[in-house]
Amino acid sequence: MADREFDVVVVGAGPAGLTAACRVAECGKQVAMLDDNPLPGGQIWRGASKEAAAWMHRARRLGVEWLAGARVFDAPELQKLAVETLEGEFRIAYGSLILATGARERFLPFPGWTLPNVMGAGGLQALAKSGLAVAGKRVVVAGSGPLLLAVARYMKSHGADVRLIAEQASQSSVMRFALSCPPGKLMQAIGLRAGLIGIPYRTGCWPVSAQGKDRLESVTLQCGHRTWSEPCDYLACGFGLIPNLELAALLGCRVSQSGVEVDERQQTSVRGVYAAGEATGIGGLELSLSEGEIAGYAASGNSDRAKDLFGARAAHRRFAKALEDAFALRAELRDLPRPETFVCRCEDVNYERVRGCSNWREAKLHTRCGMGPCQGRICGGAVEFLLGWKAESVRPPVLPARVGSMSR
Repeated sequence: MADREFDVVVVGAGPAGLTAACRVAECGKQVAMLDDNPLPGGQIWRGASKEAAAWMHRARRLGVEWLAGARVFDAPELQKLAVETLEGEFRIAYGSLILATGARERFLPFPGWTLPNVMGAGGLQALAKSGLAVAGKRVVVAGSGPLLLAVARYMKSHGADVRLIAEQASQSSVMRFALSCPPGKLMQAIGLRAGLIGIPYRTGCWPVSAQGKDRLESVTLQCGHRTWSEPCDYLACGFGLIPNLELAALLGCRVSQSGVEVDERQQTSVRGVYAAGEATGIGGLELSLSEGEIAGYAASGNSDRAKDLFGARAAHRRFAKALEDAFALRAELRDLPRPETFVCRCEDVNYERVRGCSNWREAKLHTRCGMGPCQGRICGGAVEFLLGWKAESVRPPVLPARVGSMSR
């Protein structure tokens, strides 16, 4: 494929990426937006949602070039990315770059978590949206955060028998968060809960093991001092979200505990590289939209229009901080894995071998933890929570790529 060049390139077509690309185009700049999915919307507006369709219609009208199924796997030169599609590999050059790479679910290992039909809460919802038949299936939704309610509501609306929702945060934390919510958010949560009448919502509750022969048959849950086994066909389990930071780290952007570090204009520590949305920290839809708009204006040189949005962003960041505090993971979850429990499912590395190392680098060298096809995207978040280790370096390819693409 031929190489391309644009004033601004946006990586990621979720809410932050879509809004950023539109604002760039409004400023008269030539902009390309790429994403490895066939449709825009990211994980929040997955597939052909009305919201994604409305922004995509605006993007096309403004002349945004949409590159679907495009996976950035390397940054081989200054202001140039290596991109792979089904048709081949090409390089894309940019004047400014906006990273809207989103986030992924955090998985925590516990006995039985590798059984078929134990999956992420968002992952099960995505599969159901893609056609997985869940009608009549017994589903337990567990983990942490408001996503659990949304997933349970979606499962129920598609005929699933949702047995219960297990939220690891305490009742007092959830109540404090509810009382601090803006009225619109609170009404949204009340609406979700109203649609789940009759389904138990247990706070201070979490899965400790999953059982089954060839696939999941039941999950053992703990709530206070009580434990019991709940028969189920699916366990939708997600312990919050973690930002996708691999590309930012490869570019040399400074990252903190919460995500990519940015200034007031969403610019990273690398000049001309901006970040927006969940990549800068988990904050929800409205914050992603605000950051995307600010990044789009700033990357286009329109700082005055960016400044007009600082106040709204500040309000959304306060909500994000309240969300983070309320659903912080409890210490008891560090006791879930047993010595024989796999932590790295790609390379079949158990917890005993991993915790015998002193850091992430040593674990990779001695056990191959994080060296499999997912490149630490699953076990990395788990190990960070369990042992406090963070990845020390990122090397290309940041996503799986064909040998021919990397040999150019």
